[in-house]
Amino acid sequence: MSGNYDQVREDIKAILKKPEYDDGSVAPVFIRLAWHASGTYDKHSRTGGSNGATMRFNPEAQDGANAGLEHARAFLEPVKQKHPWISYADLWTLAGCVAVEAMGGPVIPWKPGRTDKDPKNLTAKDVPPNGRLPDAARGQDHVRQIFYRMGFNDREIVALIGAHAVGRCHSDRSGYSGPWTYTPTRFSNQYFKLLTTVDWRKKKWDGPLQYVDEDDELMMLPADMAVLWDPEFAKYAKLYAKDQDVFFKDFAAAFGKLVDLGVPRGNDPGNAPVAPAQAQKPKL
Repeated sequence: MSGNYDQVREDIKAILKKPEYDDGSVAPVFIRLAWHASGTYDKHSRTGGSNGATMRFNPEAQDGANAGLEHARAFLEPVKQKHPWISYADLWTLAGCVAVEAMGGPVIPWKPGRTDKDPKNLTAKDVPPNGRLPDAARGQDHVRQIFYRMGFNDREIVALIGAHAVGRCHSDRSGYSGPWTYTPTRFSNQYFKLLTTVDWRKKKWDGPLQYVDEDDELMMLPADMAVLWDPEFAKYAKLYAKDQDVFFKDFAAAFGKLVDLGVPRGNDPGNAPVAPAQAQKPKL
């Protein structure tokens, strides 16, 4: 069943401003929801990804990496009730794309077609295991392992990490605290400008290792610093710091690819989940 996606977009935009939440907007957490709902994809087993909206179920719902996303899903529930024809999988990913655009970022290529797993017929294999999302405490080897598993290259990895231009960390969720940039509700290349120019130092506190600027107003995670310290990653970070247009173009393509992971697209062999026995054997 299909409906008016333009109206859904407008209804998502209408709820983005929320004065009592974080910096007055739920747009950043919508990006995180779309990201995490899609970032479980494994190109080898062709499992996970945005299709199915499996974050509604355990163990994915209880994954520590998804802490706080129950708020994002709840914020979108009135939109779902108004448009019951749209799948949660389409709604969550569309909300992330709309959020990027509403905060001044690029237009993300998005198309519908995701379906929701029926809880009545759910099996353990339908829900991806925990541990597939990035661990902010780890370095470039871990970052590459996670993103390569999804099918991204180094340039796409750095572009996607640029989503840290918006939002903030919460000590009661991830354990980390603070925003990455001075404008956590405006999508820009400021993250890369700050990452590559500020003198980052270890934060003195009882929490997990994170890095802060001289005034302790901004923060970077160990995984962010890995982008700066890895020569290949740093090359793209510096490029994006200098040219926002290039960053926007690359981010739009990478994020559009991310939210489509695991979605069957007719005869397109790209992401569609298939049983291992059905997979075409390589020619010798």
